[in-house]
Amino acid sequence: MKAIILAGGEGKRMHPLTYTRPKAMVYAAGRPLLWHVLMEVKKAGISEALIVVKYRKEMIMDYFGRNDPGMKLEFVEQGEQYGTGAALLSAKGKEADSDRFLVVAGDIVTESAVMKSVMEVHDKWITVAAKRVERPERYGVLQVKNGLVDSIEEKSDNPKGNLVNTSVYVMDRDVFNGLEKITPSLRGEYEITDALVGAKCVEVQGFWMDVAYPWELFEAQDYLLSKMEAKAGKVENCTVKGKLIMEEGAELTDSYIDNGMHYIGSGTRIGPHSYLRGNNSIGQNCEIGESTTIKNSVLFDGVKAKHLAYIGDSVIGENVNFGSGTQTANYRFDEGNVSVITDAGGVDTGRKKMGCVVGDNVKFGVLSCVMPGKTIGNDCWIGSGVNVDENMGIGRHVFLKQEKTI
Repeated sequence: MKAIILAGGEGKRMHPLTYTRPKAMVYAAGRPLLWHVLMEVKKAGISEALIVVKYRKEMIMDYFGRNDPGMKLEFVEQGEQYGTGAALLSAKGKEADSDRFLVVAGDIVTESAVMKSVMEVHDKWITVAAKRVERPERYGVLQVKNGLVDSIEEKSDNPKGNLVNTSVYVMDRDVFNGLEKITPSLRGEYEITDALVGAKCVEVQGFWMDVAYPWELFEAQDYLLSKMEAKAGKVENCTVKGKLIMEEGAELTDSYIDNGMHYIGSGTRIGPHSYLRGNNSIGQNCEIGESTTIKNSVLFDGVKAKHLAYIGDSVIGENVNFGSGTQTANYRFDEGNVSVITDAGGVDTGRKKMGCVVGDNVKFGVLSCVMPGKTIGNDCWIGSGVNVDENMGIGRHVFLKQEKTI
């Protein structure tokens, strides 16, 4: 069996991270979501994958050109039409000799057991993996009769059940005939769900989550780190109480590693006198220095916080530089949940502790600060002493104007 991985989407709810990368290339536990999907596909016994790309496709193709997942990969471009149905239809004729294939969204977090559950019971046409969740209003809710999908209710405020579509399927080749007949949805996209009525449904029990918003990377990261084996690297004069997963070339010096799980990417240097607590993933070639604290955060590659910074409960994009004393606030005075203003309006994160989300190539001046739940677009400059108390769009340069009297 071959796998078809749908990785063409932008993921607008992941802004500002997805201004500069497809959603499948957002990082958790040191690697893109798509990498983690492929690792589980491989564990399910599949050695070939066809990846459907569209938005910023070069980033995906370049990454896997430099990072071998240990399986044969091919890429196909989605074309002008949007939606998961259009993405899958782009693979028609590219599935080689495979009469049936596994189809997986490239931006979910799950395990091979979920994929195997569908593979083992599939007999013809389409088999859908479904899972019961606590917040079904965020997903496509399946109504099932006699083991077959009877209807699909997309993102209803009052869903009729809690059994949702996981975007994990096994399909036969003749599914393409059905996909060619679907019409655009109200949002102008060709949806794979329009072809699912009558499909076989299997309820799965393994781990699965659709990572929709940046702060959901924390839960995804916790799961992924828990499955990774501890791996020590160069550690000098440190107190280490938590689980360390260190890649080749990573270094820890004169620092305190508290309870929790901590991924440290290759070429990253931490210390002296740094403090890691909670669960963290710190990407490749980062520099975390003197008296800097990283708490329960996701740092992409090339982040620098060399002096007296605090990064708490935050998601930080690539090549972000924190000036000395930069602080990310992560707690409200009224102790309420932190909300984030997104493109679609305010969203309650459900979290008491939530810092900021920072896009790529942002520069912070000394003694700057970001308030809880704020987002900063890529290529921004946040000047010395600036308190970021509202979202910042792409490329903003913000400076504090002082009147000085001597």
